[in-house]
Parts: sequence; structure tokens; C-alpha cells
Amino acid sequence: MSRIGKHAITVPAGVEVKVDGSTVTVKGPKGTLTKEFKPSMKITAENGEIKVERPDDEAANRSLHGLTRTLISNMVIGVTEGFKKQLEINGVGYRCQKQGKDLILNIGYSHQVIVSDTDDIKIEAPQPNQIIITGIDKQKVGQFAAEVRSKRPPEPYKGKGIKYVDEVIRRKEGKAGKGKK
Repeated sequence: MSRIGKHAITVPAGVEVKVDGSTVTVKGPKGTLTKEFKPSMKITAENGEIKVERPDDEAANRSLHGLTRTLISNMVIGVTEGFKKQLEINGVGYRCQKQGKDLILNIGYSHQVIVSDTDDIKIEAPQPNQIIITGIDKQKVGQFAAEVRSKRPPEPYKGKGIKYVDEVIRRKEGKAGKGKK
């Protein structure tokens, strides 16, 4: 039995879950998410709980059991609390600012890099070196944050670039760092 898959998901007040065959729709205060899962997984929503069961102990079904439960749990968390990724900009002269729906990045290129909000992803820039990305879909928030980070990934010598707040950059010594003989 899957250690994650066997746990039921409690549905908080104000969240409406509708299971239509293998399609799950979760509606909450922050929005609505719909996702289709493999038809082999049996998903039931009753008495304020969502349960995921698998038909047998085949390897494919075992791996899908915990995944399906976690994805549904992320949908419930997304429509109630939402997800957030924080990025940090390091480097002399590197900064960002918000103009309307656009985030303007000055990150060492000869031009400004412009990233726009989408319908389900919101960008904030509370400080010139901080970016906060929020949304209800965990996968989309993570993907968008990765795309913003890829505009100027942190380099290992001085640590300049865009990094996640909790990311640790492994630093390297420069040419002068070698031992002199």
C-alpha cells in the first residue's frame, strides 16, 4: 500500500469537489482547477474527504496511487491558500521593477528583459532585488519561476544572477584561488 496514497484528503469548508469519472474539479475561494487522471485510479469524494484507491498491485498502478493523491491534494491547497515562489536578484546594478502587468528586469544585458503576468500567475516586486510569483496551480507557478530564473541563472564565481530565496549556490574559487608554488 502506498504510504501517501492511502491517506484521505480532507476538504476544507468553502471548497467544492466534483468527481466525474477520472476528471476532478476543485472549486474554492481563489479559483477553480480541473485535472484528468488515469481511469484506473478510483477517486471518490464523500463526507468531506477525497479517497484514491488503486485496482491492483501492479507497478504502474502503485506509482500512480501516491501521485494521484498528491496532485489532488495540491489542487485543494491551491484553491484555498495558493502557491508562492520567491526569487532573489544578486549582482551590482541588477534590479527589477513592476510596471502594470510587466516585470522589467535589468540583469546585466544590453537590453531590459520583460516578463508579463499571465491569467493565472501574478508577479510582485516588493523590493528592487526580490520577485514573488503566486498562483493556484503548483506546477504552473514552479514552471514560471524556473523560466524567470533561466533569464540569468546564478553563476558560481560571484553568485550573480536570479536564484530562489532558499537556494544555495555552490561557489568556486577563481584563477587566483589556486595555491602558488
